[in-house]
Amino acid sequence: MPKLFTRISATMAAAALMFTGLSGTASADPTATAPDDLTATVTKEMLATSATVRPDLTMTANADSTQITVTKEADDWAFGTAVITTPQGGDAYPEGRLFLAKYDAGQWNVSFDGTADFASLSRDATVLTDAERASFGPDEVTVLADNRTQMRLPYAVGATWRMTSGPHGWSGNHHPWSSLDFAGGDERVRAMRSGTAYTMCKGWIRIIHGGGFATDYYHLWDNINVNGASVAAGAYLGFTGTDITCGGGANGRHVHMGLRHNNAYTALHGSNLGKWVIMNGSYAYQGSALHGSKRVYAGGSMYNYGALGLTQGVVDGNGTSSLNKRSGPGTGYGVVGSVADGATVTISCSANGTTHTGRWGSTRLWNRLSDGTWVADAYLWTGSNGPARGWC
Repeated sequence: MPKLFTRISATMAAAALMFTGLSGTASADPTATAPDDLTATVTKEMLATSATVRPDLTMTANADSTQITVTKEADDWAFGTAVITTPQGGDAYPEGRLFLAKYDAGQWNVSFDGTADFASLSRDATVLTDAERASFGPDEVTVLADNRTQMRLPYAVGATWRMTSGPHGWSGNHHPWSSLDFAGGDERVRAMRSGTAYTMCKGWIRIIHGGGFATDYYHLWDNINVNGASVAAGAYLGFTGTDITCGGGANGRHVHMGLRHNNAYTALHGSNLGKWVIMNGSYAYQGSALHGSKRVYAGGSMYNYGALGLTQGVVDGNGTSSLNKRSGPGTGYGVVGSVADGATVTISCSANGTTHTGRWGSTRLWNRLSDGTWVADAYLWTGSNGPARGWC
Protein backbone atom coordinates (compact mmCIF):
# COMPACT_ATOMS: atom_id res chain seq x y z
CA MET A 1 0.00 0.00 0.00
CA PRO A 2 1.66 3.25 -1.10
CA LYS A 3 2.32 5.93 1.46
CA LEU A 4 -0.30 8.68 1.45
CA PHE A 5 0.05 11.56 3.89
CA THR A 6 -1.97 14.21 2.05
CA ARG A 7 -5.58 15.34 2.29
CA ILE A 8 -7.45 14.22 -0.79
CA SER A 9 -11.12 14.18 -1.80
CA ALA A 10 -12.85 11.34 -3.61
CA THR A 11 -13.07 13.42 -6.77
CA MET A 12 -9.27 13.40 -6.99
CA ALA A 13 -9.26 9.61 -7.41
CA ALA A 14 -8.80 9.71 -11.16
CA ALA A 15 -5.85 12.06 -10.85
CA ALA A 16 -4.34 9.79 -8.22
CA LEU A 17 -4.65 6.84 -10.58
CA MET A 18 -2.86 8.66 -13.38
CA PHE A 19 -0.13 9.81 -11.01
CA THR A 20 0.54 6.41 -9.44
CA GLY A 21 -0.21 4.28 -12.49
CA LEU A 22 -2.05 1.83 -10.24
CA SER A 23 -5.29 0.06 -10.95
CA GLY A 24 -8.41 1.18 -9.09
CA THR A 25 -9.44 -2.44 -8.53
CA ALA A 26 -8.79 -3.83 -5.06
CA SER A 27 -6.10 -6.48 -5.00
CA ALA A 28 -5.53 -9.33 -2.58
CA ASP A 29 -2.16 -7.73 -1.94
CA PRO A 30 -2.77 -4.53 0.06
CA THR A 31 0.60 -3.14 -1.04
CA ALA A 32 -0.83 -2.90 -4.54
CA THR A 33 -4.02 -1.14 -3.52
CA ALA A 34 -4.52 2.30 -5.00
CA PRO A 35 -5.00 5.15 -2.49
CA ASP A 36 -8.34 6.06 -4.02
CA ASP A 37 -9.85 2.71 -2.98
CA LEU A 38 -9.31 3.58 0.65
CA THR A 39 -10.33 7.20 0.13
CA ALA A 40 -13.54 6.21 -1.66
CA THR A 41 -14.46 3.68 1.03
CA VAL A 42 -13.86 6.08 3.92
CA THR A 43 -15.75 8.82 2.06
CA LYS A 44 -18.75 6.57 1.52
CA GLU A 45 -18.85 5.47 5.16
CA MET A 46 -18.34 9.02 6.41
CA LEU A 47 -21.25 10.34 4.35
CA ALA A 48 -23.49 7.50 5.54
CA THR A 49 -22.63 8.22 9.18
CA SER A 50 -23.12 11.94 8.71
CA ALA A 51 -26.59 11.38 7.27
CA THR A 52 -27.73 9.92 10.60
CA VAL A 53 -26.01 12.32 13.02
CA ARG A 54 -25.88 15.56 11.02
CA PRO A 55 -29.13 15.95 9.05
CA ASP A 56 -28.27 19.66 8.68
CA LEU A 57 -25.55 18.65 6.19
CA THR A 58 -27.87 16.63 3.95
CA MET A 59 -28.00 19.30 1.25
CA THR A 60 -24.26 20.05 1.13
CA ALA A 61 -22.42 16.87 2.16
CA ASN A 62 -21.00 14.97 -0.79
CA ALA A 63 -17.74 13.44 -2.03
CA ASP A 64 -16.45 16.85 -3.13
CA SER A 65 -16.85 18.29 0.37
CA THR A 66 -15.26 15.30 2.11
CA GLN A 67 -11.55 15.39 2.90
CA ILE A 68 -9.75 12.19 3.80
CA THR A 69 -6.25 12.26 5.28
CA VAL A 70 -4.35 9.00 5.64
CA THR A 71 -1.79 9.81 8.30
CA LYS A 72 -0.40 6.37 9.10
CA GLU A 73 -0.11 2.98 7.41
CA ALA A 74 1.28 -0.31 8.65
CA ASP A 75 0.77 -3.87 7.39
CA ASP A 76 -2.90 -4.13 6.39
CA TRP A 77 -3.97 -1.12 8.43
CA ALA A 78 -4.57 2.57 7.75
CA PHE A 79 -5.47 5.40 10.09
CA GLY A 80 -6.36 9.04 9.59
CA THR A 81 -9.04 11.72 9.64
CA ALA A 82 -12.27 12.19 7.71
CA VAL A 83 -13.79 15.67 7.56
CA ILE A 84 -16.93 16.87 5.81
CA THR A 85 -16.29 20.53 5.11
CA THR A 86 -19.00 23.16 5.05
CA PRO A 87 -19.26 26.58 3.35
CA GLN A 88 -16.98 29.18 4.88
CA GLY A 89 -18.89 31.97 6.58
CA GLY A 90 -22.05 29.88 6.91
CA ASP A 91 -23.90 28.60 9.95
CA ALA A 92 -23.08 24.92 9.44
CA TYR A 93 -19.88 23.61 11.04
CA PRO A 94 -17.74 20.78 9.68
CA GLU A 95 -18.14 17.17 10.76
CA GLY A 96 -14.96 15.26 11.60
CA ARG A 97 -13.98 11.76 12.70
CA LEU A 98 -10.90 9.62 13.13
CA PHE A 99 -10.99 6.44 11.09
CA LEU A 100 -9.32 3.06 11.39
CA ALA A 101 -9.31 0.81 8.32
CA LYS A 102 -8.37 -2.88 7.94
CA TYR A 103 -7.71 -4.40 4.54
CA ASP A 104 -9.22 -7.88 4.44
CA ALA A 105 -10.52 -10.21 1.72
CA GLY A 106 -9.91 -7.67 -1.03
CA GLN A 107 -11.62 -4.70 0.58
CA TRP A 108 -11.24 -2.01 3.21
CA ASN A 109 -13.33 -2.26 6.38
CA VAL A 110 -13.69 1.15 8.03
CA SER A 111 -14.74 2.19 11.53
CA PHE A 112 -14.85 5.59 13.23
CA ASP A 113 -13.68 6.77 16.64
CA GLY A 114 -15.96 6.35 19.61
CA THR A 115 -17.73 3.26 18.30
CA ALA A 116 -17.49 -0.21 19.85
CA ASP A 117 -16.14 -1.58 16.57
CA PHE A 118 -13.37 1.03 16.47
CA ALA A 119 -12.45 0.27 20.07
CA SER A 120 -12.33 -3.48 19.41
CA LEU A 121 -10.25 -3.15 16.24
CA SER A 122 -7.79 -0.82 17.95
CA ARG A 123 -6.48 -3.67 20.12
CA ASP A 124 -4.86 -5.38 17.12
CA ALA A 125 -4.15 -2.36 14.90
CA THR A 126 -0.39 -2.30 14.30
CA VAL A 127 -0.77 1.18 12.81
CA LEU A 128 -1.48 2.59 16.29
CA THR A 129 0.92 3.32 19.10
CA ASP A 130 0.53 1.71 22.51
CA ALA A 131 -0.75 5.01 23.87
CA GLU A 132 -3.37 5.23 21.14
CA ARG A 133 -4.52 1.66 21.72
CA ALA A 134 -4.96 2.44 25.40
CA SER A 135 -6.89 5.61 24.55
CA PHE A 136 -9.17 3.89 22.04
CA GLY A 137 -9.56 0.57 23.84
CA PRO A 138 -12.85 -1.20 24.65
CA ASP A 139 -12.86 0.14 28.19
CA GLU A 140 -13.03 3.67 26.79
CA VAL A 141 -16.47 3.23 25.19
CA THR A 142 -18.62 3.81 28.23
CA VAL A 143 -22.10 4.66 29.41
CA LEU A 144 -22.30 8.30 30.49
CA ALA A 145 -23.31 7.54 34.08
CA ASP A 146 -22.77 10.98 35.60
CA ASN A 147 -21.41 14.45 34.85
CA ARG A 148 -17.86 14.11 36.15
CA THR A 149 -15.71 15.03 33.16
CA GLN A 150 -12.49 15.70 35.15
CA MET A 151 -11.91 18.68 32.85
CA ARG A 152 -10.67 22.20 33.39
CA LEU A 153 -11.60 25.13 31.17
CA PRO A 154 -9.69 25.56 27.87
CA TYR A 155 -7.23 28.11 29.21
CA ALA A 156 -4.69 28.36 32.02
CA VAL A 157 -5.75 27.41 35.54
CA GLY A 158 -5.97 30.60 37.58
CA ALA A 159 -6.84 32.74 34.55
CA THR A 160 -10.15 34.49 33.86
CA TRP A 161 -11.68 34.57 30.36
CA ARG A 162 -15.13 35.47 29.06
CA MET A 163 -17.68 32.85 28.13
CA THR A 164 -18.72 34.76 25.03
CA SER A 165 -21.44 32.23 24.16
CA GLY A 166 -23.28 29.79 26.40
CA PRO A 167 -24.33 26.24 25.47
CA HIS A 168 -25.08 25.78 21.77
CA GLY A 169 -24.63 23.10 19.17
CA TRP A 170 -21.33 22.24 17.54
CA SER A 171 -23.15 23.55 14.49
CA GLY A 172 -25.10 26.56 15.73
CA ASN A 173 -28.60 25.99 17.09
CA HIS A 174 -28.63 22.25 16.49
CA HIS A 175 -28.95 19.86 19.43
CA PRO A 176 -27.25 18.61 21.46
CA TRP A 177 -25.91 21.86 22.90
CA SER A 178 -22.39 20.56 23.26
CA SER A 179 -20.32 23.70 22.76
CA LEU A 180 -19.14 26.89 24.44
CA ASP A 181 -17.17 29.89 23.13
CA PHE A 182 -14.37 31.51 25.13
CA ALA A 183 -12.16 34.55 24.51
CA GLY A 184 -9.79 36.85 26.34
CA GLY A 185 -6.83 36.45 28.64
CA ASP A 186 -3.56 35.55 26.95
CA GLU A 187 -5.54 33.95 24.05
CA ARG A 188 -3.57 30.71 24.51
CA VAL A 189 -5.95 27.75 24.23
CA ARG A 190 -5.01 24.77 26.38
CA ALA A 191 -6.04 21.12 26.69
CA MET A 192 -8.91 20.65 29.12
CA ARG A 193 -7.66 17.22 30.13
CA SER A 194 -4.78 14.94 29.18
CA GLY A 195 -5.22 12.68 26.18
CA THR A 196 -4.17 11.87 22.64
CA ALA A 197 -4.36 14.80 20.20
CA TYR A 198 -5.09 14.98 16.48
CA THR A 199 -5.26 17.78 13.91
CA MET A 200 -8.63 17.41 12.20
CA CYS A 201 -8.12 20.43 9.98
CA LYS A 202 -6.21 23.69 10.03
CA GLY A 203 -7.49 25.48 13.13
CA TRP A 204 -9.14 22.36 14.57
CA ILE A 205 -7.71 20.02 17.23
CA ARG A 206 -9.40 16.98 18.78
CA ILE A 207 -8.22 15.31 21.99
CA ILE A 208 -9.32 11.80 22.94
CA HIS A 209 -9.61 11.40 26.74
CA GLY A 210 -10.47 8.49 29.00
CA GLY A 211 -14.00 7.39 29.81
CA GLY A 212 -15.16 7.79 26.21
CA PHE A 213 -14.75 11.59 26.31
CA ALA A 214 -13.19 13.80 23.64
CA THR A 215 -12.93 17.56 23.25
CA ASP A 216 -12.78 19.67 20.08
CA TYR A 217 -11.16 23.11 19.71
CA TYR A 218 -11.91 25.15 16.57
CA HIS A 219 -11.00 28.56 15.06
CA LEU A 220 -7.41 28.29 16.35
CA TRP A 221 -4.49 30.31 15.00
CA ASP A 222 -1.02 28.78 14.99
CA ASN A 223 -2.41 25.49 16.27
CA ILE A 224 -0.12 22.56 16.94
CA ASN A 225 0.12 19.92 14.21
CA VAL A 226 -0.33 16.56 15.90
CA ASN A 227 -1.11 13.01 14.91
CA GLY A 228 -1.49 10.85 17.98
CA ALA A 229 0.73 12.87 20.31
CA SER A 230 0.12 12.57 24.04
CA VAL A 231 -0.73 15.92 25.58
CA ALA A 232 -0.96 16.83 29.23
CA ALA A 233 -3.80 18.76 30.78
CA GLY A 234 -3.05 22.42 30.17
CA ALA A 235 -0.88 21.79 27.09
CA TYR A 236 -0.80 24.60 24.52
CA LEU A 237 -2.98 23.88 21.48
CA GLY A 238 -3.04 27.22 19.66
CA PHE A 239 -4.23 30.81 19.95
CA THR A 240 -7.86 31.86 19.79
CA GLY A 241 -8.68 32.94 16.28
CA THR A 242 -11.20 33.10 13.48
CA ASP A 243 -9.97 30.23 11.30
CA ILE A 244 -12.74 28.62 9.27
CA THR A 245 -10.65 26.55 6.88
CA CYS A 246 -13.06 23.63 7.10
CA GLY A 247 -16.20 25.77 7.22
CA GLY A 248 -18.54 27.63 9.52
CA GLY A 249 -18.21 31.19 10.75
CA ALA A 250 -16.40 33.15 13.44
CA ASN A 251 -17.15 36.70 14.57
CA GLY A 252 -14.14 37.85 16.55
CA ARG A 253 -11.32 35.66 17.80
CA HIS A 254 -12.33 32.91 20.20
CA VAL A 255 -12.16 29.17 20.70
CA HIS A 256 -15.22 27.11 19.84
CA MET A 257 -15.07 24.17 22.27
CA GLY A 258 -17.15 21.03 21.81
CA LEU A 259 -17.63 18.09 24.19
CA ARG A 260 -17.97 14.59 22.73
CA HIS A 261 -18.78 11.25 24.33
CA ASN A 262 -18.22 8.01 22.44
CA ASN A 263 -18.98 8.83 18.80
CA ALA A 264 -21.02 12.01 19.07
CA TYR A 265 -21.25 15.49 20.53
CA THR A 266 -22.97 15.37 23.91
CA ALA A 267 -24.98 17.93 25.88
CA LEU A 268 -22.99 20.11 28.27
CA HIS A 269 -25.95 20.83 30.54
CA GLY A 270 -25.10 19.66 34.07
CA SER A 271 -21.45 18.91 33.27
CA ASN A 272 -18.62 20.35 35.34
CA LEU A 273 -15.79 22.19 33.57
CA GLY A 274 -13.19 24.04 35.62
CA LYS A 275 -15.42 23.49 38.71
CA TRP A 276 -18.31 25.30 37.01
CA VAL A 277 -21.62 23.51 36.33
CA ILE A 278 -22.76 24.41 32.82
CA MET A 279 -26.48 25.18 32.46
CA ASN A 280 -28.59 25.61 29.33
CA GLY A 281 -30.52 28.79 28.62
CA SER A 282 -33.89 29.08 26.92
CA TYR A 283 -32.13 29.45 23.59
CA ALA A 284 -28.81 28.44 22.10
CA TYR A 285 -25.88 30.75 22.98
CA GLN A 286 -27.56 31.81 26.22
CA GLY A 287 -27.26 29.84 29.44
CA SER A 288 -24.98 30.16 32.44
CA ALA A 289 -22.40 28.49 34.65
CA LEU A 290 -22.51 27.89 38.42
CA HIS A 291 -19.60 27.75 40.85
CA GLY A 292 -21.15 27.11 44.23
CA SER A 293 -23.88 29.76 44.45
CA LYS A 294 -22.15 32.12 42.01
CA ARG A 295 -23.81 32.22 38.59
CA VAL A 296 -22.21 33.69 35.47
CA TYR A 297 -24.29 34.25 32.35
CA ALA A 298 -23.13 34.15 28.74
CA GLY A 299 -20.86 37.12 28.21
CA GLY A 300 -19.57 36.99 31.78
CA SER A 301 -16.14 36.15 33.15
CA MET A 302 -15.16 32.69 34.42
CA TYR A 303 -12.16 31.95 36.61
CA ASN A 304 -10.56 28.59 35.83
CA TYR A 305 -10.40 26.70 39.13
CA GLY A 306 -8.98 23.56 37.50
CA ALA A 307 -10.49 20.10 37.13
CA LEU A 308 -12.75 18.59 39.76
CA GLY A 309 -11.46 15.19 40.87
CA LEU A 310 -13.62 12.09 41.06
CA THR A 311 -13.55 12.16 44.88
CA GLN A 312 -14.08 15.92 45.19
CA GLY A 313 -17.08 18.20 45.43
CA VAL A 314 -17.81 21.91 45.21
CA VAL A 315 -19.74 23.39 48.13
CA ASP A 316 -23.03 24.93 46.96
CA GLY A 317 -24.72 26.72 49.81
CA ASN A 318 -27.69 27.49 47.55
CA GLY A 319 -27.44 31.18 48.38
CA THR A 320 -25.69 30.98 51.75
CA SER A 321 -22.09 32.05 52.23
CA SER A 322 -20.98 28.96 54.14
CA LEU A 323 -21.99 25.43 55.09
CA ASN A 324 -21.82 23.89 58.57
CA LYS A 325 -19.56 20.90 59.09
CA ARG A 326 -20.73 18.38 61.69
CA SER A 327 -19.22 15.58 63.71
CA GLY A 328 -21.55 12.98 62.15
CA PRO A 329 -24.01 12.43 59.30
CA GLY A 330 -26.95 14.54 60.44
CA THR A 331 -28.13 17.67 62.18
CA GLY A 332 -28.27 15.76 65.45
CA TYR A 333 -24.49 15.92 65.53
CA GLY A 334 -22.61 18.97 66.74
CA VAL A 335 -21.28 21.74 64.49
CA VAL A 336 -17.48 21.50 64.36
CA GLY A 337 -16.71 24.18 61.78
CA SER A 338 -17.80 25.57 58.46
CA VAL A 339 -16.69 25.62 54.83
CA ALA A 340 -17.21 28.48 52.38
CA ASP A 341 -19.59 28.43 49.44
CA GLY A 342 -17.62 27.51 46.32
CA ALA A 343 -14.85 25.71 48.21
CA THR A 344 -13.50 22.40 46.93
CA VAL A 345 -13.60 19.52 49.41
CA THR A 346 -12.32 15.94 49.26
CA ILE A 347 -14.68 13.12 50.19
CA SER A 348 -13.57 10.04 52.15
CA CYS A 349 -16.87 8.12 52.16
CA SER A 350 -20.63 8.61 52.55
CA ALA A 351 -23.51 7.56 54.81
CA ASN A 352 -27.24 8.22 55.17
CA GLY A 353 -28.45 10.73 57.72
CA THR A 354 -31.05 13.49 58.03
CA THR A 355 -32.74 14.65 54.81
CA HIS A 356 -31.96 18.03 53.31
CA THR A 357 -32.97 19.88 50.15
CA GLY A 358 -30.46 21.81 48.10
CA ARG A 359 -30.26 23.20 44.59
CA TRP A 360 -30.24 19.75 43.02
CA GLY A 361 -33.02 18.14 45.10
CA SER A 362 -33.57 16.27 48.38
CA THR A 363 -31.31 13.54 49.74
CA ARG A 364 -30.39 11.70 52.95
CA LEU A 365 -26.81 11.35 51.78
CA TRP A 366 -24.00 12.87 53.87
CA ASN A 367 -20.33 12.96 52.99
CA ARG A 368 -17.42 12.53 55.39
CA LEU A 369 -14.62 14.84 54.31
CA SER A 370 -10.90 14.20 54.42
CA ASP A 371 -10.65 16.09 57.73
CA GLY A 372 -13.17 13.75 59.37
CA THR A 373 -16.09 16.20 59.41
CA TRP A 374 -19.45 15.71 57.67
CA VAL A 375 -21.52 17.81 55.23
CA ALA A 376 -24.91 17.19 53.63
CA ASP A 377 -24.67 16.04 50.01
CA ALA A 378 -27.62 18.34 49.19
CA TYR A 379 -25.14 21.24 49.44
CA LEU A 380 -22.29 19.61 47.56
CA TRP A 381 -21.92 19.23 43.79
CA THR A 382 -20.10 16.01 42.95
CA GLY A 383 -21.70 15.09 39.63
CA SER A 384 -22.94 11.81 41.09
CA ASN A 385 -26.36 10.97 42.52
CA GLY A 386 -24.76 8.46 44.89
CA PRO A 387 -21.63 8.20 47.02
CA ALA A 388 -18.68 9.69 45.20
CA ARG A 389 -16.25 7.39 47.02
CA GLY A 390 -18.29 4.53 48.42
CA TRP A 391 -20.08 3.99 51.70
CA CYS A 392 -18.47 4.44 55.11
